[in-house]
Amino acid sequence: MPFATTNPFTGETLKTFPTATDAQIVEAIGAAHAAFLSWRETGFAERAQIMTNAATILRRDSASMAALLTLEMGKLLSEAKAEVELSAAIFDYYAHHAEALLQPERLPVADPAEGEAMLVCEPLGVLLCVEPWNFPYYQIARIIAPQLSAGNTMLLKHASNVPQSAAAFEAVMLEAGLPKGAFINLYAGHSQIELILNDPRVQGVALTGSEAAGASVAAAAGKALKKSTMELGGADAFVVLADADLEKTTKWAVFGRHWNGGQVCVSSKRMIIVDPVYDAFLEGYTKGVAALRMGDPFDPETTLAPLSSQSAADDLKAMIRKAVEHGATATEVGPEAPNHGAFVRPTILTDIGEDNPARYWEFFGPVSMLFRAKDEDDAVRIANDSPFGLGGSVFTGDPAHGAEVAKKISTGMVFVNHPTMVKADLPFGGVRRSGYGRELLGLGLKEFVNHKLIDVVDIDAPF
Repeated sequence: MPFATTNPFTGETLKTFPTATDAQIVEAIGAAHAAFLSWRETGFAERAQIMTNAATILRRDSASMAALLTLEMGKLLSEAKAEVELSAAIFDYYAHHAEALLQPERLPVADPAEGEAMLVCEPLGVLLCVEPWNFPYYQIARIIAPQLSAGNTMLLKHASNVPQSAAAFEAVMLEAGLPKGAFINLYAGHSQIELILNDPRVQGVALTGSEAAGASVAAAAGKALKKSTMELGGADAFVVLADADLEKTTKWAVFGRHWNGGQVCVSSKRMIIVDPVYDAFLEGYTKGVAALRMGDPFDPETTLAPLSSQSAADDLKAMIRKAVEHGATATEVGPEAPNHGAFVRPTILTDIGEDNPARYWEFFGPVSMLFRAKDEDDAVRIANDSPFGLGGSVFTGDPAHGAEVAKKISTGMVFVNHPTMVKADLPFGGVRRSGYGRELLGLGLKEFVNHKLIDVVDIDAPF
């Protein structure tokens, strides 16, 4: 697939970029490795200053950086600006905390007289990050801020529909003072990922993307015996208990499902409502969804963005049709979609039987699945009846009880009385088909370091 900027609202292809040659890939790996040999020796103060500089530049250029996101993948301009700020906050976090998080850890030993032991964190080297189009800056910041802070260097293979966003982020890092070669944007094709991972100078890969992409890249990494982390899809449960404040809950549900055009791995894709409040929730939720306005994502009056591409919209419509063929009821809500642009009219799916395969799909767009649960236990059962395990939420008037229910939901993240909370100071990651590994905080910082044991032993210690 060629790298190209195609406006999802107009359908116009504005700019194309050539895919890198194999020779250019190998040259970039060499530059990244050369940069690593010096970057790993830099002190934390120097690394922190570059992180701070990157945050400052992102905030200074927020308007132009955000406009690129809206242009390339159709994100609402207000949401694009929020993504720029979130990315800046991630750089700030590591500027302030990386040094403390990477301090050597002294280990308790059975007999202190025999010596002392410690764990030290050392960078691995050149890493590849494979990132998706739905959060073009956040996904980059989420991996490079911690890994650069740890002393690694990075190669980026971004999605083919956000080439200008990828290039803009590389320019930010160079202006911030990052040495040339320490972060390189590559217009690499899918077939070249194996070439990169087979190079002995590349030490690992972090991918955020679809199950299919994750399986392919994880297999290539495994074959090359390289470390990998995978942040994959999700079909997050939005559990509504009988004592929830329905007015506020339905508002959060509308937001949780439709922000970023519904193209979020941690959006609220499965609404699971206990029977006593199901009908009232459905009424309020339908009303809220109907109020969404599709249109130009640059227009501040628009509240529902187009999908990232016409092919994405067509694929989503096909999934809805298949769900209906297997017995689901699809109800389109709100005004008709504009007559141009990659739009899908908001759709609510109900009557999704246990034998309907759509029950286990991830609908990446403004499609909501609603399930009526008999009681709280049944709601938890439905929440866990999924191949995914990324995030989820529980809405209740009793937050303490909500936390207890959250413990029963098998995912990497659960939020009580909020659909999701994407922040610089919270970890991100899932289980099962949603992937493995964590990003952000110390967990993400230490995914690609060598946890080296240094054991200083008394020369007279017994064998």
